[in-house]
Amino acid sequence: MVRHGRAAAGWDTSVDPPLDEVGAEQAEVASMGLKPLGPLPIVSSPLLRCRETAAPLAAKWGIEIAIEPRVAEIPSPAGHTMATRVGWLREAMQGTWSALGPVYTDYRDSVHEYIAGIASDTVVFSHFVAINAVLGKVLNDDSVLIDSLDNCSVTVFETRADGSLGVINRGHQADTLIR
Repeated sequence: MVRHGRAAAGWDTSVDPPLDEVGAEQAEVASMGLKPLGPLPIVSSPLLRCRETAAPLAAKWGIEIAIEPRVAEIPSPAGHTMATRVGWLREAMQGTWSALGPVYTDYRDSVHEYIAGIASDTVVFSHFVAINAVLGKVLNDDSVLIDSLDNCSVTVFETRADGSLGVINRGHQADTLIR
């Protein structure tokens, strides 16, 4: 799972921002690092920043990107406005999935089930919280925030003989700014 590159706008400004110039450069660098592994199937969140992060790798491999809503961003709570989203997310990341309630444990479980069900090596472009959701399930940790994953960091999971997921490599860490 690859976290998208840096977005051009914050979570309180745009629901679906593109990558900024730095994010586009990050996507290109990530594609160069991943290129020797493929071509492999590429899956992306439907959100623009993930699709734009996946595009350089798809172009290098000459393949199409499959769009998968189950690896999209964590949904905002009902009734929250753009102005209140960042505060909610910052608070949510300090807690647990269980404390957030069934909408969010269902989200976490859905992301994990999708990743666990992938039958062959695949590159999935997703989001900070979605990758943390899978990490938490694999590590049996209910915390929303497991790792502070940098933009374009790569977290590698494996399917074990018993069908469970394991972690091979946790993505590069950074001081992630929730903006």
